[in-house]
Amino acid sequence: MNRFVALLAVALAAGVHYAPAQSADGKLRIIAFGAHPDDCELKASGVAALWAAQGHKVKFVSLTNGDIGHFEEAGAPLALRRKAEVETCARGLGIATEVMDIHDGELMPTLENRKMVARLIREWQADIVLFHRPYDYHADHRNVGVLVQDAAVLVAAAFFTPDTPPTKKNPVFLYYSDNFQKPYPFEPTLVVGIDEAAEKKWECIRAMPSQFADKNSWQGRTLPNVPEDAGQRQAYILEVLKKRNVDVADKYRERLVQLYGADKGRKFRYAEAFELCQYGSQPTLEELKKLFPTFR
Repeated sequence: MNRFVALLAVALAAGVHYAPAQSADGKLRIIAFGAHPDDCELKASGVAALWAAQGHKVKFVSLTNGDIGHFEEAGAPLALRRKAEVETCARGLGIATEVMDIHDGELMPTLENRKMVARLIREWQADIVLFHRPYDYHADHRNVGVLVQDAAVLVAAAFFTPDTPPTKKNPVFLYYSDNFQKPYPFEPTLVVGIDEAAEKKWECIRAMPSQFADKNSWQGRTLPNVPEDAGQRQAYILEVLKKRNVDVADKYRERLVQLYGADKGRKFRYAEAFELCQYGSQPTLEELKKLFPTFR
């Protein structure tokens, strides 16, 4: 029995059940949390575009303003620039976005921030919540995981942050994929083929040069063999990021085949992967597939 199946059995035994769409029109409401203004976009903009195309409501939230994620500029000018970039990206994807005014590198798992996360989920009346696992190289990423997990049960508690209405049912919480192995490796519950939305994802990435194109952007300075020419540099970095989505599809090819069938599962070039968190509603695999695009 793998870890997902074991956790699902425990949750179901405890009486935590699947929550369908909470809105009257049957459309899903999805909120995704990232540590910085580019994390949600890297991990979930493909599936977000697919959801949005079906009329579902998606919101990306960065819990820090990204004001030190560059090697040449910082502070308010960088924070404003990165906010404008993710807003451009959101317009292209057809979703909403919000950037919280917390300094990059300073996100802490405090009660105040737990309340902030709970309010954001409650205000959006989310059916699905996406976020980082709490195992990561970056403290901000880890603390996003801690904060969302700690808010998971509280979003349905009437008297926690009573200035916002509780969710009618507990949302489904899912982690983004990552490659970290300790203390627990990522295990994909769903792997979503995003080929039909891939170009929207690449346009989103092109809209964020402060992270993915500037000579002194984080990727421009930390990736190996980055070209000096500006146009070649942006194209090179984009190809690196495209390959990460190719790698997700290839790494979890067997899971794609299980989920989509052999013919379709083998054809996907790009994918995003998600693991069901043991907190929140616990849909069966078939119920979960109905909540995500491309499986119907």
